[in-house]
Amino acid sequence: MITQFRNLNFVNVFFLIALTLVLRIGVFVNLPEAVNSGFIEFFNRLLINFNLDSFLNPIANILIAALLVVLQALLFNQMVNKHGVLNKSTFLPAACYILACSIFTPFLTFTPPLLCNFFLLFIFNKIIIEYKSNNSIAAMFDLGLVVAFGTLFYFPFVIFLVLLWVALFVFKPFYWREWASALAGFITLVFLLGVYYYWNNKLLDFYEIWAPLSAKLPIYINIQVLDYIVLFPIIICVLLGMLHLRQNFFKSFVLVRKSFQLCLFIFLLAIVSFYLKTDFRINHFLLCALPVALTISYYFVNAKNKWIYESMFLFIISFIIYFQFV
Repeated sequence: MITQFRNLNFVNVFFLIALTLVLRIGVFVNLPEAVNSGFIEFFNRLLINFNLDSFLNPIANILIAALLVVLQALLFNQMVNKHGVLNKSTFLPAACYILACSIFTPFLTFTPPLLCNFFLLFIFNKIIIEYKSNNSIAAMFDLGLVVAFGTLFYFPFVIFLVLLWVALFVFKPFYWREWASALAGFITLVFLLGVYYYWNNKLLDFYEIWAPLSAKLPIYINIQVLDYIVLFPIIICVLLGMLHLRQNFFKSFVLVRKSFQLCLFIFLLAIVSFYLKTDFRINHFLLCALPVALTISYYFVNAKNKWIYESMFLFIISFIIYFQFV
């Protein structure tokens, strides 16, 4: 399969769709009676009494999620190939993105973190585009708006405002107006939302939206190791990808190096931001899909031993499907 996805062939789109459905066999066989997507918080923030789950049955929810993952995978693939991040045009970024978005069963449903990956892909692409721009004030304002909009859907997304400043530090020389512009874009939407709450005499509720920002990082986290065995082949591929990246890091173009640095910060911020969600769910880590997929695809692009990389790809698929039934 890796050999197939290494070729930039339109037929691979159908293979991607097939892969997406295969990785959902377990959830289709053991279809849940109901799915709590978590979008009720978004509508509550807009002061709208609406429950999306009452309109979507479980199979519709899962199919919508599968469609969105395929769309995101194709967008991600187009971005990586366009900017030459892997130094080769392939369908591997899309295939690896689908794998990363299918690791845990909760990843397979339509949830706010999955939707927020569209915003994260937009931010990733826009930052790389602005790399050679002399003035990114307008672009950073737009990205600040995007982060604020994503925060309405899923509050922990607010931490990616920090990502914009990190990106400016990594990609561009310091220019204070660009840093301020990102914050201004974020505050603009927040201000408009505050006015909306004021008109509806809900200003105290508006303050409650931002209460998680004052939460302290948890000292103790209860983790059941057996629930995360499915990550074993993924972690191996990530480590192998990092090893290949380390070997080629200073041989790569500056943009490639900076793109991977940006992905590292996306991963770290996505991990840290879990504490901003009071009713934490494992699907929060869908926000890690982009950096994980890029690192794995880097390994598959550069790997030389066919039986090893093909075996690793099959191991990942087997682990994902097996743990859907366990």
